[in-house]
Amino acid sequence: MTKQEAEQRIEKLKKLINHHRYLYHVLDKQEISEAALDSLKKELFDLEQEFPELITPDSPTQRIGGKPLEKFEKVKHPAPMLSFNDAFSEKDIEDWLERISKLLTEEEKNQLDFYCELKIDGLAIELIYQDGIFQTGSTRGDGIIGEDVTQNLKTIEAIPLSLKEVSKQLVVRGEVFVPKKVFEKFKKTYANPRNLAAGSIRQLNSKITASRRLDSFAYELITDLGQKTHEEKHKILKELGFKTNPYNRYCRNLKEIFQFHQEVQKIREKIPYEIDGIVVIVNSNKIFEKLGVVGKAPRGAIAFKFPGKQTTTVVEDIKVQIGRTGVLTPVAYLKPVQVGGVTISRATLHNEDEIKKLGIKIGDTVIVGRAGDVIPDIIKVLPELRTGREKDFKMPKNCPVCNSRIIRPEGEVVSRCSNPSCFAQKREYFYHFVSKGAFDINGLGPKIIDRLIEEGLVSDPADLFELQEGDLLPLERFAEKSAENLINAIQNKKEITLSRFIYALGIRNVGGETAELLARNFQFSIFNFQNISLERFQQIRDIGPVVAKNIYDWFHQKRNIEFLEKIKRVGIKIRRGAVSAPYKGEATSPLHGETFVLTGGLKSITRDETKEKIRQLGGDISETVSKNTDFLVVGLKPGSKYEKAKKLGVKMLQEEEFLKLIK
Repeated sequence: MTKQEAEQRIEKLKKLINHHRYLYHVLDKQEISEAALDSLKKELFDLEQEFPELITPDSPTQRIGGKPLEKFEKVKHPAPMLSFNDAFSEKDIEDWLERISKLLTEEEKNQLDFYCELKIDGLAIELIYQDGIFQTGSTRGDGIIGEDVTQNLKTIEAIPLSLKEVSKQLVVRGEVFVPKKVFEKFKKTYANPRNLAAGSIRQLNSKITASRRLDSFAYELITDLGQKTHEEKHKILKELGFKTNPYNRYCRNLKEIFQFHQEVQKIREKIPYEIDGIVVIVNSNKIFEKLGVVGKAPRGAIAFKFPGKQTTTVVEDIKVQIGRTGVLTPVAYLKPVQVGGVTISRATLHNEDEIKKLGIKIGDTVIVGRAGDVIPDIIKVLPELRTGREKDFKMPKNCPVCNSRIIRPEGEVVSRCSNPSCFAQKREYFYHFVSKGAFDINGLGPKIIDRLIEEGLVSDPADLFELQEGDLLPLERFAEKSAENLINAIQNKKEITLSRFIYALGIRNVGGETAELLARNFQFSIFNFQNISLERFQQIRDIGPVVAKNIYDWFHQKRNIEFLEKIKRVGIKIRRGAVSAPYKGEATSPLHGETFVLTGGLKSITRDETKEKIRQLGGDISETVSKNTDFLVVGLKPGSKYEKAKKLGVKMLQEEEFLKLIK
C-alpha cells in the first residue's frame, strides 16, 4: 500500500470509527458490534504504525484511555453427563427464570439464588476416586457412555492423583482446556482450543498428551458429602485438593447475574483460556433436583453465551463452486482473519439474490462473524470504506469447469450448470455417494477421490467396489497397509439399506426423509423402480409434483439404468426397507397421521433424535412445507420454511412445546 492509499484509508477509517463511537456513547445506539468496531480500530492502529507521519491528534487511537494404548475402552457414567441449553440475551435469562418458577412453590421461589461459572471452551471429563485414589477418568461421550482416558488425564498436574480423608467412591466432573499461550503453537493444526484439548485427551500415547500442557478445573461433585448448595460443592472440591475456577461467583438475583456476565465479557481477552459465556446454576441442590431434566439438559442451569464474535476484513474475490446437482454457489474469498480463535478465509454467499441483498462487491470491507461461534457469515458491508476500485460480481454465463451453459430455472433462486456430465458435478457426486448418510465409507475423503478420478481408476461410484490393492499402490502416499485398509473399508460397505441407497443416488431434491418415504412405500428391489409410474410417485404424501418428476426422470434415464445394472454386477446388496422401522400399532399411536417439518436447530435434542422420536410415535417427517403439513417445529435461526408455514397457517411448535408433545 502506498502512502497516498494509506492516507485515504486512514481518513475513511477515522470518519467511520468516530461515527460509530458517537452513536454508541452519545445516542446510545449501535449499528455494528463492539468486536467489529474494535477490528476497525486495530486496522487504523496498524496503518498508523506503518506510516507514523500520518498520525494526527484527532485520531481515535490517540484518545486517552505411559505405554501407548491400542484403543480406548468404554466407561458407563454413574449418572448421565448432561449438557446445557443456551441463552443469548438478558431476555432469554428472564424467560428461563419465569419457566422454572412455574414449577416451584412460593417458598421455593423466595429461596432462589444462583451460582455462576465461566463457560470454558474445553472438554468435559468425569473423574472417579476409590478410597482417595484416582481410579478412572473418562470423556462425556454420548452422556451415558464415555471413553476411558485415565492414562492421559494423569498427565495433567491440576488433577490430583490422591485425596486426603476420603474413604469411599468419589465422583467429580470438570473441564480440560488448553491455555491460550499453548494453543498459539498449534494454531496451524487445530481450528480452536477445544479441538486441541479433545485431540490431546484422545491420544493413544500419553506422552503426547503430557507434551500439550493441558489444564483443568473441577466444577461438579456428584457424590453426596453433605453439600446443600452448588457453591458448597466448589468449596468442598477446593478443600479436597481440586483446582476450581477463581472467577466463579455467587449471585443473589438476576441483576447480579447480568452484572457478572458483563464484567466477565469485559475481561474475556485477559483470561488465559478461551471462554464463550457463563453458566448460571440454581444454587440450591434440592431445588435443582426438583426441576429435573428436559431432553439432555437440566432445567436448573443454562449457558448464558456472549454475543457471536465479529471482526472486519476485505473480500478479495468471489468465485463459484459447483455442487453435485449442478448448483452454482458463490463463495467470498476473504483476507484471512481471526474470529474467536479460528482463521476465516471464506464465507458462502448462497446465491445471486443474497449478493444483491447484501450489496457486496469484490474489494469491499465487510463485517464477518461466526453464527453460533461456528459458521462463517458475512453480516454487513461497509460501503463507507469504498475507494471506487471495487468490482461488481456477475454470475458466469458458462460453467467455469466444463464451459456448458448456465441456466436459472423459473421460480428457483439458484443457477445450475446444464451439463449433467460436468466434472465438478461428478466429483461432488462421488463425495455425496460415500458420505455419512449414504455408504459411509471411512477413509475415502475428497483428496483420495479426486486422485482416483484424475488417474482414471474410477468413472462412477460403482467402480470403487472393483478397486484392488494393486490399483492404489502406484499412487503417491499409498503404502501397502493403507491400500489394504482402504480396500477393506470399501468392501465392508457393500451391504446397505434401501433408504440409504436411494439417498446415495443423489437425485435432485431427494434428501434423507424423501429417501426414507420411498423405501417405506416401495419395499421391493430398487431395480424395479423404473416400472413405477409418475402418478404413483405423486400419490405419496409429502412428495410434490416437482420432486416426483425428478425421481421418475432419474429412473428412466439410460445412463442411470446402466449405473444400477453395474451396481448389481459389482455385488452391492441392498436390504429392503427404510432406516427406521414403522411404528407398531400405528393406528393408536400418539402422532398417528400427523406430518412434521423441522426448521432451525434445536438446543436440547439433535435433529436425528427428533426425527426418530416422531417416527416412533407414529408421525411422518417431510422436508417441505405444504398444505398437508400439520406442525412446523421451530428451532434457532429458522429458514424459509418458517415464512411459508406462516402463509399457509401451519401450527408452529417451539422447542419446549414440541418436547411436551412427544412426552
